[in-house]
Amino acid sequence: MTTIDDLVSGFSDEPGYFDFAKWGPISRPVADEERALVDVQSRARFGSEVALTEQAGRVRRAISSVVGFPTDQVVFQPHTSAGLLHTMFGLTGQVLMSPRDYPSMPLAATRAAAALRVVEPLWMDLDHDVVTPAVVQRHLTDRVTAVAVSLVDYRTGYLVDLEGIRQVIGDRLLIVDAIQGFGVVDAPYGVADVVASGGQKWVRAGWGTGFLALSERAATELTPVFSGVAGTQLALGGSYHELLPPWPGAAGFQVTNPDPIAQARFATALEGIASVGVSAVSRAVADRASRVIDIADEFAVPVVSPRDEAERAGIVVLQPAPELMTTLTASLLNHGITATVRDDTVRLSTHLSTGDESFELLRGALTSFGTTVFY
Repeated sequence: MTTIDDLVSGFSDEPGYFDFAKWGPISRPVADEERALVDVQSRARFGSEVALTEQAGRVRRAISSVVGFPTDQVVFQPHTSAGLLHTMFGLTGQVLMSPRDYPSMPLAATRAAAALRVVEPLWMDLDHDVVTPAVVQRHLTDRVTAVAVSLVDYRTGYLVDLEGIRQVIGDRLLIVDAIQGFGVVDAPYGVADVVASGGQKWVRAGWGTGFLALSERAATELTPVFSGVAGTQLALGGSYHELLPPWPGAAGFQVTNPDPIAQARFATALEGIASVGVSAVSRAVADRASRVIDIADEFAVPVVSPRDEAERAGIVVLQPAPELMTTLTASLLNHGITATVRDDTVRLSTHLSTGDESFELLRGALTSFGTTVFY
């Protein structure tokens, strides 16, 4: 049986990396899988194409094992944005969402509204900068046909209450941008109708990886506007003179044949997560995030992201006094800490491979910061 320690041993990122919310360094198994299939692709030995074509089924099974949707209700995508664009262009009616979400979702909605004029974004007025069931309920009208949320807010680290939101929206479509939590949050994806995510962050599969998962209802109600060759009922190698309809279900939401090596990377990473269980990964990441919070508290650096484990995943956000922001940033850089600095905050994000050496580097950086501030 695979353990968390077994999974950790497959990573080789250097100490000081606290930026998994931006992108996650791939594991050695993922890198090895890529090298092996690149070799297959470069040699083109007779019959070796099977090793590439079989990745489509493999990645669907791997996605299904983590998101919990049946394999025929998931489809590989090159990134989160592709899945969200498929979704928003396929919608009809008003879609309720936060204007503070990462731009992928708001942009997909506004582009679809401008082009097709059948979907209309309705923006929430947020309380305390977070999307809660109460905020969603306050904005619901009879014209709202869908609600779109981020599983984890990329700015605040807030983990949304999917079950609570499902309870207040009734039978409206629930759309989830899961990029900042997929792979490290044991989320109740089954209450959602649409789940889209990439694999370059917390799954650590590299760029060019992702998926779209659709409930049976979403697959029926959404129109596959960008349904290309891969999403169409074409018999490859046959005659293409007849323009055929899209495949039914999730398969119709494809543009072209995907990169099988990207599929293999994604499948390898997801298989690793599934081997220990998302809940085990979630607990380990939460423990590491708690260590970051404890170190920040030790040096009186304000933590503005949620402290309750039920409201956070792997993101911790620090917000020093404005006049101290430059000093904090310099201290982190000087001690080899990789993090995201945005406006007046520092976003630190942890993963399984965030070990003792990384925490000691962080402690050293905050020690230096404190010494400079109080000198």
